[in-house]
Amino acid sequence: MVNYDIIIVGAGLVGLATAYEVKKKSPKKKVLILEKTKGVATHQSGHNSGVIHSGIYYNPGSLKAANCIAGYHSLIQFVKEYGVPYDRCGKIIVATSKDEIPALEAIYNKGIANGLSDLEMLSKEGIKEIEPHSSGVRAIKVPQTGIVDYPAMAHQLLRLFIEEQEGEISFGEEVIDITGQRTGNIVETTKQTYHAVSVVTCAGLHSDRVASMTERYNDLKIIPFRGEYYKLKPEKEYLVKHLIYPVPNPRFPFLGVHFTRMINGGVEAGPNAVLAFKREGYKFSSFSVRDSVDTLTWPGFWKIVGKYGKTGMGEMYRSISKAAFTRALQKLLPEIHEDDLIAGAAGVRAQACDRAGNLIDDFDIIAKNNVIHVRNAPSPAATSCLAIGKTISEKLIMD
Repeated sequence: MVNYDIIIVGAGLVGLATAYEVKKKSPKKKVLILEKTKGVATHQSGHNSGVIHSGIYYNPGSLKAANCIAGYHSLIQFVKEYGVPYDRCGKIIVATSKDEIPALEAIYNKGIANGLSDLEMLSKEGIKEIEPHSSGVRAIKVPQTGIVDYPAMAHQLLRLFIEEQEGEISFGEEVIDITGQRTGNIVETTKQTYHAVSVVTCAGLHSDRVASMTERYNDLKIIPFRGEYYKLKPEKEYLVKHLIYPVPNPRFPFLGVHFTRMINGGVEAGPNAVLAFKREGYKFSSFSVRDSVDTLTWPGFWKIVGKYGKTGMGEMYRSISKAAFTRALQKLLPEIHEDDLIAGAAGVRAQACDRAGNLIDDFDIIAKNNVIHVRNAPSPAATSCLAIGKTISEKLIMD
């Protein structure tokens, strides 16, 4: 049996940032990351839109708000110091009708309460000055928002952890059980058995399953939602100068289809949010019996269907109808036509749902008996990763 002070499960951005922050706080600790795939950032961390979120949407005092604001500043400092490609390009959140103005004003007030400076409420004419091809009745200009190469950041965190902090990582090693003992924790994988004083799990799309290894009554289930993107044809990229977002539905924990400039060039349009029948399924045809059964037998799922069935059917329709997807985009950019869009990437969001059918909108981190589980880390977890890692490092038993 191999002994470590701390084992971290998962090499996405949250797991890597946690390992990095733990070693910063306690460099003499022997720390191991276990990752079931062959590389870092292979799922949510490497299949997102690359946005650096400002924290404007989140309820003041929530874990999301606190970690996003702190994580934002830490991330900007990190990417500057280590040369990770980024661009603080700014965005606008656009109300396309008068009915959306109260929700837009509520978002503005949250931004002010969360300490964002230089926010600007734009008139219809002000929108045109910033995004000449966009359409709306009012908008918020958010200068803090940016884009970044998150996979490059993940690889930089790994380099620092391995080369400078003398941490260890093992790829292709899936954790199959965690057992608490008086002297620590036994972590069993597909290849090896380990002993660790403390364990931190950052398992993303499988966070509920890993948490259930020690939490026998785990009251959260991951419901996977696939987000599908189109890209603008190169000759149409001039239509988007910054990032353009709609006013999100406050009852649904997704931001709606939007336009995002990408750090490596090009403009993405999307995503929608459709139920995925495989947790690591990036195609419409992707299917897993186990994952589907997990979703369909969870009592909270059917309550979600009751609450959001109509919204979900609309998202599904946009998934199979490019024309419907285009119409959703035209609310923000009327000049867009179906022929201007080409197929883009897709990602799968690990969305925690409780038994009552509530889609958990905040981060969820539980600690018990020297085991810490990150059970829910939706967007803006990538932006917040360094702050989440610091929070977790402070929870661990340190000398």
